[in-house]
Amino acid sequence: MCKAFADCLVLNTVMASRALARRYDKVLKPYGVSVIQFTVLMTVRNSQNVSVNGMAAHIAMDRTTLLRNLDVLARRDLVSASRPEKGNIRHYDLTASGDALLDELIPRWHQSQAEIRALLDGHDPDQILQALRALTKG
Repeated sequence: MCKAFADCLVLNTVMASRALARRYDKVLKPYGVSVIQFTVLMTVRNSQNVSVNGMAAHIAMDRTTLLRNLDVLARRDLVSASRPEKGNIRHYDLTASGDALLDELIPRWHQSQAEIRALLDGHDPDQILQALRALTKG
């Protein structure tokens, strides 16, 4: 592989993203959710009364991708949609099942976070997070 291409920030970021997603998907698979669905569930929990557009912007996810995942989670009775009395904006909330599932998943997520941080031996995970956040804002 051409050295310039091997050192491409986009290529390496995409490769790292895929590797991390596979790692988390493996942890979450026994619970029937993907890392994307876990992200959506956590976003719903932490974004009460926030519109779909607001949630999508917060996690840098395309609105249609977010809605597709919310629909899957709603069919599994993990989230429910509601509309305010005025307007056409949908809000999502966790159901009791969704809340219980997240409570069960969060310790596994913390464990995975610790394992990934350990893989970064010799590198500061907080500096990496700062760099990733800077790229996301850009």
